[in-house]
Amino acid sequence: MLRGSGCVYKKCRFCDYYHDSSKNGSENFNLNREVLSNVTGEYGELEVINSGSVFELDSNTLMLIKNVCREKNISVIHFESHYLYKNRIAALRTFFSDFRLKMKLGLETFDYDLRENILKKGINEKSPKVISEDFDEANFLFGITGQTADSMEKDIQLGLTYFERICLNIMCRNTSSVIPDNDVKTVFLKEIYPLYKENTQIDILINNTDFGVGD
Repeated sequence: MLRGSGCVYKKCRFCDYYHDSSKNGSENFNLNREVLSNVTGEYGELEVINSGSVFELDSNTLMLIKNVCREKNISVIHFESHYLYKNRIAALRTFFSDFRLKMKLGLETFDYDLRENILKKGINEKSPKVISEDFDEANFLFGITGQTADSMEKDIQLGLTYFERICLNIMCRNTSSVIPDNDVKTVFLKEIYPLYKENTQIDILINNTDFGVGD
Protein backbone atom coordinates (compact mmCIF):
# COMPACT_ATOMS: atom_id res chain seq x y z
CA MET A 1 0.00 0.00 0.00
CA LEU A 2 1.42 3.36 -1.09
CA ARG A 3 0.48 6.92 -0.13
CA GLY A 4 -0.65 9.63 -2.50
CA SER A 5 -1.94 13.18 -2.34
CA GLY A 6 -5.44 11.95 -1.52
CA CYS A 7 -8.65 11.22 -3.38
CA VAL A 8 -9.78 14.30 -5.30
CA TYR A 9 -13.41 13.18 -5.20
CA LYS A 10 -14.04 12.52 -1.48
CA LYS A 11 -17.84 12.32 -1.90
CA CYS A 12 -18.45 8.57 -1.60
CA ARG A 13 -20.69 8.22 1.46
CA PHE A 14 -19.28 4.83 2.43
CA CYS A 15 -15.57 5.68 2.30
CA ASP A 16 -13.08 7.18 4.72
CA TYR A 17 -9.90 5.87 3.12
CA TYR A 18 -8.99 9.33 1.80
CA HIS A 19 -7.63 10.19 5.26
CA ASP A 20 -4.63 8.02 4.34
CA SER A 21 -2.88 10.75 2.32
CA SER A 22 -0.44 13.63 2.37
CA LYS A 23 0.05 16.70 0.20
CA ASN A 24 3.82 16.48 0.72
CA GLY A 25 5.06 14.72 -2.41
CA SER A 26 8.62 14.20 -1.18
CA GLU A 27 7.44 12.60 2.07
CA ASN A 28 5.09 10.37 0.10
CA PHE A 29 7.91 9.30 -2.18
CA ASN A 30 10.20 8.48 0.73
CA LEU A 31 7.51 6.32 2.29
CA ASN A 32 6.62 4.68 -1.02
CA ARG A 33 10.27 3.95 -1.77
CA GLU A 34 10.56 2.07 1.51
CA VAL A 35 7.42 0.07 0.79
CA LEU A 36 8.45 -0.76 -2.79
CA SER A 37 11.82 -2.01 -1.57
CA ASN A 38 9.92 -5.04 -0.24
CA VAL A 39 8.65 -6.09 -3.68
CA THR A 40 10.11 -9.49 -4.63
CA GLY A 41 8.53 -10.14 -8.02
CA GLU A 42 7.73 -13.69 -6.90
CA TYR A 43 4.44 -13.83 -8.79
CA GLY A 44 5.36 -11.67 -11.77
CA GLU A 45 2.56 -9.24 -10.92
CA LEU A 46 2.25 -6.16 -8.71
CA GLU A 47 -0.98 -4.69 -7.33
CA VAL A 48 -0.62 -1.05 -6.31
CA ILE A 49 -3.09 0.26 -3.71
CA ASN A 50 -3.00 3.84 -2.46
CA SER A 51 -6.36 4.73 -0.88
CA GLY A 52 -7.35 6.61 -3.98
CA SER A 53 -6.41 6.63 -7.65
CA VAL A 54 -3.06 5.90 -9.25
CA PHE A 55 -3.16 9.42 -10.66
CA GLU A 56 -2.75 10.77 -7.13
CA LEU A 57 0.70 9.21 -6.78
CA ASP A 58 3.66 11.54 -7.36
CA SER A 59 5.69 11.22 -10.58
CA ASN A 60 8.77 9.91 -8.77
CA THR A 61 6.76 7.08 -7.27
CA LEU A 62 5.36 6.17 -10.70
CA MET A 63 8.86 6.07 -12.16
CA LEU A 64 10.05 3.95 -9.24
CA ILE A 65 7.20 1.49 -9.78
CA LYS A 66 8.30 1.15 -13.39
CA ASN A 67 11.95 0.60 -12.42
CA VAL A 68 11.14 -1.89 -9.66
CA CYS A 69 8.95 -3.91 -12.01
CA ARG A 70 11.73 -4.03 -14.59
CA GLU A 71 14.30 -5.12 -12.01
CA LYS A 72 12.02 -7.80 -10.54
CA ASN A 73 10.80 -9.10 -13.91
CA ILE A 74 7.22 -8.12 -13.19
CA SER A 75 5.12 -8.04 -16.34
CA VAL A 76 1.64 -7.20 -15.00
CA ILE A 77 0.75 -4.15 -12.90
CA HIS A 78 -2.65 -3.58 -11.33
CA PHE A 79 -3.69 0.03 -10.63
CA GLU A 80 -6.95 1.48 -9.34
CA SER A 81 -8.66 4.63 -10.54
CA HIS A 82 -11.86 6.58 -10.03
CA TYR A 83 -14.05 6.87 -13.13
CA LEU A 84 -13.42 10.61 -13.32
CA TYR A 85 -9.85 9.88 -14.46
CA LYS A 86 -10.89 7.60 -17.34
CA ASN A 87 -9.61 10.01 -19.99
CA ARG A 88 -6.10 9.80 -18.52
CA ILE A 89 -5.83 6.01 -18.61
CA ALA A 90 -4.61 5.83 -22.22
CA ALA A 91 -1.63 8.04 -21.35
CA LEU A 92 -0.87 5.91 -18.30
CA ARG A 93 -0.88 2.78 -20.44
CA THR A 94 1.59 4.50 -22.77
CA PHE A 95 3.87 5.44 -19.85
CA PHE A 96 3.84 1.80 -18.73
CA SER A 97 3.92 0.40 -22.27
CA ASP A 98 6.54 -2.22 -21.34
CA PHE A 99 4.01 -3.84 -19.01
CA ARG A 100 0.47 -5.13 -19.12
CA LEU A 101 -1.65 -2.72 -17.09
CA LYS A 102 -4.82 -3.92 -15.42
CA MET A 103 -6.93 -0.93 -14.45
CA LYS A 104 -9.42 -1.49 -11.64
CA LEU A 105 -12.54 0.63 -11.19
CA GLY A 106 -14.25 1.19 -7.87
CA LEU A 107 -17.72 0.64 -9.32
CA GLU A 108 -19.49 -0.75 -6.21
CA THR A 109 -22.68 -1.68 -8.11
CA PHE A 110 -24.35 -1.40 -11.51
CA ASP A 111 -27.55 -0.32 -9.70
CA TYR A 112 -27.53 3.35 -10.71
CA ASP A 113 -29.95 4.53 -8.02
CA LEU A 114 -28.02 2.85 -5.20
CA ARG A 115 -24.65 3.83 -6.59
CA GLU A 116 -25.37 7.49 -7.28
CA ASN A 117 -28.25 8.51 -5.03
CA ILE A 118 -27.23 6.56 -1.93
CA LEU A 119 -23.51 5.86 -2.18
CA LYS A 120 -22.73 9.07 -4.15
CA LYS A 121 -20.09 7.32 -6.24
CA GLY A 122 -19.85 9.91 -9.00
CA ILE A 123 -20.19 7.69 -12.07
CA ASN A 124 -22.76 9.43 -14.24
CA GLU A 125 -23.21 6.56 -16.67
CA LYS A 126 -25.69 3.68 -16.75
CA SER A 127 -24.40 1.49 -19.56
CA PRO A 128 -22.22 -1.39 -18.30
CA LYS A 129 -20.47 -1.49 -21.67
CA VAL A 130 -19.55 2.19 -21.55
CA ILE A 131 -18.51 2.06 -17.89
CA SER A 132 -16.13 -0.82 -18.54
CA GLU A 133 -14.49 0.56 -21.70
CA ASP A 134 -11.28 1.84 -20.07
CA PHE A 135 -11.10 -0.69 -17.23
CA ASP A 136 -10.11 -4.35 -16.91
CA GLU A 137 -11.27 -5.06 -13.36
CA ALA A 138 -13.84 -3.73 -10.90
CA ASN A 139 -14.61 -3.57 -7.20
CA PHE A 140 -18.14 -4.23 -5.95
CA LEU A 141 -19.52 -3.39 -2.51
CA PHE A 142 -22.05 -5.71 -0.84
CA GLY A 143 -23.73 -5.57 2.55
CA ILE A 144 -25.71 -2.36 1.98
CA THR A 145 -29.37 -1.86 2.91
CA GLY A 146 -31.54 -2.37 -0.15
CA GLN A 147 -29.38 -5.07 -1.72
CA THR A 148 -30.84 -8.55 -2.20
CA ALA A 149 -29.57 -11.92 -3.35
CA ASP A 150 -30.95 -11.13 -6.81
CA SER A 151 -29.31 -7.70 -7.02
CA MET A 152 -25.94 -9.02 -5.88
CA GLU A 153 -26.17 -11.91 -8.31
CA LYS A 154 -26.97 -9.46 -11.13
CA ASP A 155 -23.94 -7.34 -10.24
CA ILE A 156 -21.69 -10.39 -10.26
CA GLN A 157 -22.96 -11.66 -13.61
CA LEU A 158 -22.63 -8.24 -15.24
CA GLY A 159 -19.21 -7.84 -13.67
CA LEU A 160 -18.00 -11.15 -15.10
CA THR A 161 -19.42 -10.18 -18.49
CA TYR A 162 -17.79 -6.78 -18.78
CA PHE A 163 -14.57 -7.16 -16.77
CA GLU A 164 -11.74 -9.67 -16.76
CA ARG A 165 -11.82 -9.90 -12.98
CA ILE A 166 -13.94 -8.58 -10.13
CA CYS A 167 -13.50 -8.12 -6.39
CA LEU A 168 -16.45 -8.44 -4.00
CA ASN A 169 -15.97 -6.31 -0.90
CA ILE A 170 -18.27 -6.79 2.08
CA MET A 171 -19.05 -3.48 3.78
CA CYS A 172 -17.22 -3.10 7.07
CA ARG A 173 -17.98 -0.51 9.73
CA ASN A 174 -15.88 2.63 9.43
CA THR A 175 -16.26 6.32 10.24
CA SER A 176 -18.54 7.03 7.26
CA SER A 177 -22.31 7.48 7.47
CA VAL A 178 -23.06 4.18 5.73
CA ILE A 179 -23.66 1.37 8.20
CA PRO A 180 -23.29 -2.26 7.07
CA ASP A 181 -26.55 -4.19 6.91
CA ASN A 182 -25.98 -7.46 8.76
CA ASP A 183 -29.07 -9.05 7.19
CA VAL A 184 -27.72 -8.39 3.69
CA LYS A 185 -24.32 -9.70 4.73
CA THR A 186 -25.97 -12.89 5.99
CA VAL A 187 -27.78 -13.31 2.67
CA PHE A 188 -24.47 -12.92 0.85
CA LEU A 189 -22.69 -15.47 3.01
CA LYS A 190 -25.48 -18.04 2.77
CA GLU A 191 -26.70 -17.64 -0.81
CA ILE A 192 -23.96 -15.95 -2.86
CA TYR A 193 -20.60 -16.81 -1.33
CA PRO A 194 -20.93 -20.60 -1.74
CA LEU A 195 -21.59 -20.15 -5.47
CA TYR A 196 -18.50 -18.08 -6.19
CA LYS A 197 -15.88 -18.81 -3.54
CA GLU A 198 -13.91 -21.04 -5.94
CA ASN A 199 -14.29 -18.82 -9.01
CA THR A 200 -10.81 -17.82 -10.17
CA GLN A 201 -12.12 -14.58 -11.73
CA ILE A 202 -13.40 -13.34 -8.37
CA ASP A 203 -11.69 -12.10 -5.22
CA ILE A 204 -13.90 -11.95 -2.13
CA LEU A 205 -13.00 -9.76 0.84
CA ILE A 206 -15.18 -10.56 3.84
CA ASN A 207 -12.98 -8.16 5.82
CA ASN A 208 -11.39 -5.16 4.15
CA THR A 209 -7.95 -6.30 5.28
CA ASP A 210 -8.14 -9.73 3.64
CA PHE A 211 -5.60 -8.69 1.00
CA GLY A 212 -3.09 -8.26 3.81
CA VAL A 213 -3.06 -4.46 3.79
CA GLY A 214 -4.66 -1.88 6.06
CA ASP A 215 -5.54 -1.86 9.73
